[in-house]
Amino acid sequence: MARIAFQQLAHSYHPAPRGPIDYALRPMDMAFDDAGAYALLGPSGCGKTTLLSIISGLLRPSDGTVLFDGADVTPWAPERRNVAQVFQFPVVYDTMTVRENLAFPLRNRGVPAREASARVDYVASLLGLTAALGRRARNLGADDKQKISLGRGLVRSDVAAILFDEPLTVIDPHLKWELRSRLKELHRQVPVTMIYVTHDQTEALTFADRVVVMAGGEVVQVGTPEALFERPAHTFVGHFIGSPGMNLLPCEVVSGEAVLPGGHRILLPHPPARETLAGRRIELGIRPEFTRIARDGDLPVLLRRVEDLGRRRIARVELAGLALTATLPDGAAPSSDAARITFDPAHLHLYADGRLVEAAP
Repeated sequence: MARIAFQQLAHSYHPAPRGPIDYALRPMDMAFDDAGAYALLGPSGCGKTTLLSIISGLLRPSDGTVLFDGADVTPWAPERRNVAQVFQFPVVYDTMTVRENLAFPLRNRGVPAREASARVDYVASLLGLTAALGRRARNLGADDKQKISLGRGLVRSDVAAILFDEPLTVIDPHLKWELRSRLKELHRQVPVTMIYVTHDQTEALTFADRVVVMAGGEVVQVGTPEALFERPAHTFVGHFIGSPGMNLLPCEVVSGEAVLPGGHRILLPHPPARETLAGRRIELGIRPEFTRIARDGDLPVLLRRVEDLGRRRIARVELAGLALTATLPDGAAPSSDAARITFDPAHLHLYADGRLVEAAP
């Protein structure tokens, strides 16, 4: 196990980068604590896999330092870093049995046969592979093959970290939930540093204790799933986390109120200092879960449609030409296109140039 840290880490695939746009990863200082469960979450092309490749040693960064437990491993080859990696597509030896596949890393390291067998039996029991230990890998489905890939990382007691690069991509949808749950349970029983790359917020939020949200090669927020939902530090996080994402409304701040298009005013419970907003693009953010259709609502809106999501219903509305999403209370049935909404003041957030503005002290 290891604590993995970055000091001013950055990477560009250009031989002579001229500016931030040429960097796949922009300068960052960050750490993954020993035995933590982390997810790297963001859209395709945001730098997740590049960062994973730098951790594993498959890619040397253009700038900065990678530390394992305080030791500079930046120039180290992958085999020296003692990192296990699970890829999108299962990497198994089809002609070997499940037992032989799991024992392969131990045999290569000269682990005594009795110790290796005991370790394989233990890991197979964790993964639900005990009954398949004698079967050839080629006869197994994609989910079991991915379990073998995972097992080859877990079977090594000396592994520094296990890295997962979109490991459930090829798994049938009805099996994904089972594997996600099993992976979470595995981390509780085998406390090793795990870093999970995905573009799927459900996978990230159900697996990780802390989620690293990335956009455009930059880390925009690191936090617990609850913190990312309750208090997004960036408008990208508000939009990317949640379904539907956060409502964002352009506004001005005047005398402690957010002035929305159409002249509508919303009292800010914790207005920021005026000087922090000068010359910046200001937006008011609130999640649909805290935006409700109500007869005594504060703002008149035009109801466009209602969507039934099973456990809840949401309303698509317009406020002065701006699209908003709100939740509908149980039993509510708007009878016309005219409606009113109300915002929960405890969940209002103000953003300047995309970043959360803190209240004045």
